[in-house]
Amino acid sequence: MDSLLKHMVDMTGHRDHTMLDISVISAVQELAGATQARVLTLAAVRDQLFVRARAVVVAGQPARMEDHPDPASPGDPISTYPALAACIARHESSADQMDADGKHTLWLPIWLGDKADTCLEIVNPTPYTSDTIHVIGGIVSVYRNFQNLLDYSERDSLTGLLNRKTFDDQLAKMLQASSVEQDSLSLPPGEPERRQHSEEEKQWLAVVDVDHFKHVNDKFGHLYGDEVLILIANLLTSSFRAQDRVFRFGGEEFVVLLRSTTLDNAKKIIDRFRMNVEQHDFPQVGKVTVSVGFVSISLFEAPVIILGRADQALYYAKSHGRNMACHYDELVSGGLLQTVESNDTAEFF
Repeated sequence: MDSLLKHMVDMTGHRDHTMLDISVISAVQELAGATQARVLTLAAVRDQLFVRARAVVVAGQPARMEDHPDPASPGDPISTYPALAACIARHESSADQMDADGKHTLWLPIWLGDKADTCLEIVNPTPYTSDTIHVIGGIVSVYRNFQNLLDYSERDSLTGLLNRKTFDDQLAKMLQASSVEQDSLSLPPGEPERRQHSEEEKQWLAVVDVDHFKHVNDKFGHLYGDEVLILIANLLTSSFRAQDRVFRFGGEEFVVLLRSTTLDNAKKIIDRFRMNVEQHDFPQVGKVTVSVGFVSISLFEAPVIILGRADQALYYAKSHGRNMACHYDELVSGGLLQTVESNDTAEFF
């Protein structure tokens, strides 16, 4: 009982989804004596449902966010999980399966209304007892309710994307994490400096703006304008990776935080999204395009400077033909933009 209460306190003490995921799989793994527990994302891409792990814990090891060898992949088709696929199709609360080795897997979709975009997966060497299932069911209920509360405070009501306030918090955490990592890599006195390779992975910030959106509202009305924003939000979610964060910044502007990737990969990921929008047929409206400005995130710059540089690259894209993605540093090095100077007194709000 003490262990259960400790896990409940830990789960409800977090204010972001990442730590909530870590807490819930740590709780179910320990309390069920499971060999492994995962949080799975259920994502619809072009009317097909895919399954992708976003957090995992293995017995005897700390829980962690899942890394993927192919960040561009939406995951495995749900058809590779037949028991889970049947469970989702019938809107059931659980599904279980025993494999040829006698290993038992239990899936628990997290239903919010008639939609489940998250599922817990628990792997056990022995069958689950009724007491274990009862305890896990209680944890899942708390997780679902708290996830719903976080969504309400963190998400934009129209698109379901993360909101501006959440962006401020996430960027601050990203900068803090980068600062801690930088400190851990600090060289001892007398140690020669080793310059970072230009292709080392970085964090990135991209600002996305819908081209000629005022024309859409004026010609087709605000209901169709809202539908365009909702569809672009869906394309953002399906085009970027599970570890990236997508926000509605206000109006027709969106922001993406890309985690740990190289410049070449950032370009490919951003341009894949731009092309997905370009190729999409928006009901009644027809074709819509977006412009994007992006920049690498430096822990030595204030958030307002980072955002300002991405905005400058976006403005360049919109004033030079639209439907393009521009990298701030490349524009500066090419003499097409002037550097936005740092201002230590600037505040981000």
